[in-house]
Amino acid sequence: MPTNYIPFKETNYFSDFICDYLAEKDELKKFYHHFPNLENFETQLAEKRASVKSKSRTVLVECLKSQYKTLQISDATNDNIDSLASENTFTITTGHQLNLFTGPLYFLYKIISTINLTKQLKEAYPKNNFVPIYWMASEDHDFDEINFFTFKGKKIQWNSSQTGAVGQFNLEGLEEVYKVVKSEFGEGRNAQQLKSWFKEAYLNHNNLADATRYLANELFAEYGLVILDADDKDLKRSFIPQMKKEMLKQTAFKTVSKTNKKLEDLGLKIQVNPREINLFYIKNGLRERIVEINGVYSVLDTDITWSESELLKHLDEVPERFSPNVIMRPLYQEVILPNLCYIGGGGELIYWLQLKSNFEAQDVTFPMLLLRNSALIKTQKQTDKLEKLNISDNDLFLDRHSFINKRVRKISNIDIDFSKQMQHLVKHFDEMYQLAEDTDKSFIGAVKAQEVKQIKGLKHLEKRLLKAQKKKLADQISRSTELQEQLFPNQSLQERNTNFSELYLEYGDELIPALIKRLEPLKGKFLILNLK
Repeated sequence: MPTNYIPFKETNYFSDFICDYLAEKDELKKFYHHFPNLENFETQLAEKRASVKSKSRTVLVECLKSQYKTLQISDATNDNIDSLASENTFTITTGHQLNLFTGPLYFLYKIISTINLTKQLKEAYPKNNFVPIYWMASEDHDFDEINFFTFKGKKIQWNSSQTGAVGQFNLEGLEEVYKVVKSEFGEGRNAQQLKSWFKEAYLNHNNLADATRYLANELFAEYGLVILDADDKDLKRSFIPQMKKEMLKQTAFKTVSKTNKKLEDLGLKIQVNPREINLFYIKNGLRERIVEINGVYSVLDTDITWSESELLKHLDEVPERFSPNVIMRPLYQEVILPNLCYIGGGGELIYWLQLKSNFEAQDVTFPMLLLRNSALIKTQKQTDKLEKLNISDNDLFLDRHSFINKRVRKISNIDIDFSKQMQHLVKHFDEMYQLAEDTDKSFIGAVKAQEVKQIKGLKHLEKRLLKAQKKKLADQISRSTELQEQLFPNQSLQERNTNFSELYLEYGDELIPALIKRLEPLKGKFLILNLK
């Protein structure tokens, strides 16, 4: 199972900001707490241990046991849930939307990064226990972002008119999607397993949160993954103090706005902007913002209103109806979990960097932030073709135009590189400039114009020759670009498009163990994995 690693910066698929974070650039250090290397976990452990209350652990364990009561639970997961009651147990967390049938491949990479980091920490800090958590984004409302997955270039989509928190959506309409899935997955043992997972998850559960929990448990239970749905009355009761402070003092708006300005000054494109109140109200398909005008609190676009005292009383009575938005969700996570580190994608990490000041204002320990593993998976057949065509791993990461031009130059029997001629031309004109300087300086402009004209002519000839060779070598170029398209669908990273089912059809139960074995969360590089 050969592997190769490429620095994230060299892939050209990750922002300069994320690359600067990975390089620990000084100007970013004030926006995070401890950088995620193995040694820094010792300090993070001590800080989190001091801040976690035993009562919150008890609430968490009881909540998880209730959420898992209808699932067949592995010994590893059961032990991990029980261990959360101990003051020496901590979590490593990743979060993800409730994408249909897991969505893009990076769903797997997030969770595997989390599982593997807990293993490393157990070896480094044997007196403690570390539990991998998958935080389901069950209170999200962006249904159009999660209601499909891509299989072999085809979009398989679930249509529904439901509104509100997606975790509460019933699964009506997925019978029709299952018919499509049955047809697309085909036959064979691996196909049967995929169809069984889909059918059991989406046709035999009551809502999308339950379906997603079932599926993630089927994929990762043996590794002790603990799946948490934070849309829970008792968990939210633990978060009431922070929600009160948010509504009465508008803490996040004040702190995050200042941080955003500092980050913008560094050239960052801000991911999320805070509201005056960063909480939603959810009830029976409703999920709308809470706003305050002249001391009256209301739910936007409804007739629901409260005075301040009425609002606080309502929050105490039914905390489950109050939902943190994207600004407050990370704070909620860190309040209810004994968490050390959050693992996410590049965009997620950037918006976490916006939030540290709000954590400080709320007196909550800020977690370490780790970029999830990223990978490109090549089948043996694809690997063989790439070797035969003499296409390197680095070549694959080129944009399509550069990739084709490099291929033409590499396989052409004509040297389509006029750089030597241009260097010779520049040298020749240097002599002309000197001649003009020594005789009549008024000719310098004419010399410059002639130089520009002739260099432009050479570049034009080079482009025409390259175009002619593209046409002549069209068949070989087509085979090369077809391979690149397979590995970079829509000229984007494989992990952002391809669903795990495509690879599971070929590798079956060997897929996840192979990824578990190869993904190294603290490696800090992009993995290229040849699966045999």
